[in-house]
Amino acid sequence: MIEGHGDDAYKYKAIKINFSSNVYNHVDHSGLHQHLFQQMESIRTYPEPEPYSLEKVLAERFHLSSEEVCVTNGATEAIYLIAQTFRNQISAILMPTFSEYADACRLHGHKVVPIYNLNRLPDRGRLIWLCNPNNPTGELREKEVLTACIKQNPQRIFIMDQSYEFFTQKALLTAKEAAEFPNVILLHSMTKRFAVPGLRLGYITACKELLHEIRTQRMPWSVNQLAIEAGHYLLSSSQYDIDISLLLREKERLVQSLLSIGGMEIWPSDTHYMLVQLRMGKAAALKEYLATEQGILIRDASNFEGLNEHFFRIATQTPEENDKLVESIKKWTYMY
Repeated sequence: MIEGHGDDAYKYKAIKINFSSNVYNHVDHSGLHQHLFQQMESIRTYPEPEPYSLEKVLAERFHLSSEEVCVTNGATEAIYLIAQTFRNQISAILMPTFSEYADACRLHGHKVVPIYNLNRLPDRGRLIWLCNPNNPTGELREKEVLTACIKQNPQRIFIMDQSYEFFTQKALLTAKEAAEFPNVILLHSMTKRFAVPGLRLGYITACKELLHEIRTQRMPWSVNQLAIEAGHYLLSSSQYDIDISLLLREKERLVQSLLSIGGMEIWPSDTHYMLVQLRMGKAAALKEYLATEQGILIRDASNFEGLNEHFFRIATQTPEENDKLVESIKKWTYMY
């Protein structure tokens, strides 16, 4: 794992507003807290060796068989399991993107080949990794383009991380559609959907043949009992319905407010987070000022492969918090 993932608030004393991870922070977890409190006695016994019950619920929701769903300790465990399953391969990774794909691949003996266009895939490389919507840019690759690419390359396995699928209104491959391909693996994140990063809860969907290979690498009890209980609660609750259209409209307002400051460019995003490039100054300096002087945390994105010291990433929050961010960046710009 590289130094400098988002949500590193533990490094600072008084963070009041967190824009640094791609989680929308304003979710009411009071019902979940009460449910987990009532389940505390369950920690006295081992959880299911594999989270069968939660996989069954997810399978029913997406009209899949339980053999086509694999619940993991966050999407990150899924990434490392896949890299382990197909160890010593050549992996092509669509950049810039989440660093754990390359980290997991290198750990398991892959040769990593960065790519920047799906229309020009390398001659060699069995595995194609992409994040859709992409982290850190928020860009979404069109469903029709991806489907055509998958069909044209049956000898390759496409690993598509859809952790942010809930936060876009554009069409994506569904779990059911993806499972009909013998060469597609989808990653999903309950962490992002329900704003529970501390629970570490994700899942893989794919055809049963691919998932059988991946399951053989999974250690027992990788998903703890409280996470399983939380998964059941979250999937049955209606209190986590977020108005995505409203959130995306607020994102566009935030984009325009930032652009009005001047001195920065914002990459097009199809979701609620965005990548910002400073024309002058370093993202690390801006991050330090915001964290120590304003109690605001952003993500220094300079350590994404293909980016440099001028990039940072933010995720849209409430209008009041977004206005505070804009005013604080404006102050830093004037000081700079």
